[in-house]
Amino acid sequence: MRYDLVIFDNDGVLVDSEPISNRLLAGYLTELGHPTSYEDSLRDYMGGAMHRVHDLVLERTGRRLPEDFDDVFHGRVFAAFERELEPVPGAVGVLEKLAADGVAYCVASSGSHERIRVGHRKAGLDRWFDDGRIFSSQDVGRGKPAPDLFLHAAGRMGVAPERCAVIEDSPLGVQAAVAAGMDVYGFTAMTPAGKLAGATRLFADMGELADLLAG
Repeated sequence: MRYDLVIFDNDGVLVDSEPISNRLLAGYLTELGHPTSYEDSLRDYMGGAMHRVHDLVLERTGRRLPEDFDDVFHGRVFAAFERELEPVPGAVGVLEKLAADGVAYCVASSGSHERIRVGHRKAGLDRWFDDGRIFSSQDVGRGKPAPDLFLHAAGRMGVAPERCAVIEDSPLGVQAAVAAGMDVYGFTAMTPAGKLAGATRLFADMGELADLLAG
């Protein structure tokens, strides 16, 4: 393995949550008078922290979202996770390989700690991630595309940025990893390859990742 630390994004990379959360986000924004399609949500918000939703709506409309927006949205998301969420195909195999080879790994997500843990529990990934391996945009001042979260995760794990590989599926995440000085592997299962053009490598099947990281 040519990296000392593998940093996973969570939504869409470890858990197949992007279709669920973006469907619900688009619906809730539309319900509040901000017409948003599923495609709009993927384009504007995929990979970003919740503050990005608030910031873009305020910038575009001059109106603030309700104070309880995050709580209501996350309540809907968590309920849907209980019904629908699954791990991304191939993700467990990658984690098994990294653990067997003694390669450090962690998750660095724009989602809240609660969202990460709820998703991991439902998808059966919680046994792979103790508290010391979970980092959220809640831990830093700025979320993706700023590099802060990835640099925070690497620092806490004791690994220099240039020895890290980031696994991302969103343009915002790829930008953040590049800004952090890390190699980034762009997962194209949901995102067109052209939108992840800044990635070090692109791949479409999570089952291929372990070999790519070792190559």
